[in-house]
Amino acid sequence: MTLPIPKPKTSFAELRLRKHADYQRAYAASRKQHSREIAWFCARRDAMPERRLHPSELLFGQPHTGPRIGLTVGKVMGKAHDRNRIKRRMRAAVTMHAALLANLPLDVILHPRRTVLLLEWDKLQREVANVFRTVRKQYAAPPER
Repeated sequence: MTLPIPKPKTSFAELRLRKHADYQRAYAASRKQHSREIAWFCARRDAMPERRLHPSELLFGQPHTGPRIGLTVGKVMGKAHDRNRIKRRMRAAVTMHAALLANLPLDVILHPRRTVLLLEWDKLQREVANVFRTVRKQYAAPPER
C-alpha cells in the first residue's frame, strides 16, 4: 500500500525565476555550490542591486517576497525528451519541498546533473530537500552590510 502524496501548497509557476536578468544577477551575487546530484547558486535579493520591476512581475501589486527558484538544464544533458523529463522531475521535487524556503527573499538556481534522469524518486526528493535545508541554514540570517 502506498501512502498518498500530499498536495503542495504552491505551484512551481508561482516560485519560478523568470527573467534572464534575474538569473544573471543571482549568478553574479553568488558562488556555485555542489551536492551529490545538483549544483546550485543562491543569492539574497535584498543583497543584490535594485532594479525596476515591470507591472507583470508584481504579485498582487507588491514585489514577490518569498523564494524564487530557477532551473537550468542545458543541451549537454541529452536530447530534448531527456531534458524535459529532468525538468519535470525537478519541478515536482521542488514544489514538494519549497516550504523549506518559505518567507526567505532568495533566488535559487538549480543545475541538476544528468544522473537525475535515472535517480530513484525518493533519492531525488531527499537531494532537493537537503539542498533547500543547506540554503536555509546559510541564508536565513540577514545579510551583513
